[in-house]
Amino acid sequence: MIRKCLFPVAGYGTRFLPATKSMPKEMLPIVNKPLVQYGVEEAAAAGLDNVTFVTGRGKRAIADHFDISYELEHQISGTNKEKYLDSIRHLIDNVNFSFIRQNNMLGLGHAILTGESLIGDEAFGVVLADDLCFGEDDGVMAQMVKLYNQFRCTIVAIEEVPEDEVHKYGVIKGESMMDGLFRVTDMVEKPAKEDAPSNLAIIGRYILTPDIFDKIRNTPPGRNGEVQITDAILQQATEGCVLAYQFKGKRFDCGSVDGFVEATNFCYKNHYKDPTEA
Repeated sequence: MIRKCLFPVAGYGTRFLPATKSMPKEMLPIVNKPLVQYGVEEAAAAGLDNVTFVTGRGKRAIADHFDISYELEHQISGTNKEKYLDSIRHLIDNVNFSFIRQNNMLGLGHAILTGESLIGDEAFGVVLADDLCFGEDDGVMAQMVKLYNQFRCTIVAIEEVPEDEVHKYGVIKGESMMDGLFRVTDMVEKPAKEDAPSNLAIIGRYILTPDIFDKIRNTPPGRNGEVQITDAILQQATEGCVLAYQFKGKRFDCGSVDGFVEATNFCYKNHYKDPTEA
């Protein structure tokens, strides 16, 4: 059973400067809830109740958010404002949190490898909080956990993107196994439009088997000295089996300003505003 989930949260969030100069981008609010909390809720709903954050400098607000604030709770105790803390209290009571520092920003592969000592020798989920996902019935991670329980291999979430946007993503080539599920035969990180093997882009949800750590260690750094997780996963696909899953649901790219605004409007209308007020 998968019980652990890793959140790489050490990035600087430069596309949201100056807001992210002193505040983690993962703590930017989507209406009234930090972006990272949506991801943790998705992981917890999938049964991943041991959450590891790979953090960096200036990220203490994340640890503070997933902790009790005695002074605040004392001030609002007995008032109608207590209800606003119900969602975060539920996570604090039901999820175990651990933190480890990534000293150098050397790519997603390096961030995942940094969490090895807290993950250990077991399969685990990875959530990139920049990608805010809402499943149709189950959350995206819950959908992927069900697949892992059936196939017991690394799984990446994918979605179709416009061909002129493939250069922003890792892109897969695969053999269709069933509707929405592919066996990966190739992966290319941020290809030019003419070089992309498909328009099926990897988004920020993964389930990785523990051999990924050795694969990352043996993956040479690429551009800018960064270790790409797609290179390590491709090695797994070459030697065994990696699946790509076209998840059922909706994703917002909150790493971009346009996606962040779109997500905010969606959440306000569908997850915050009282339908009776519409």
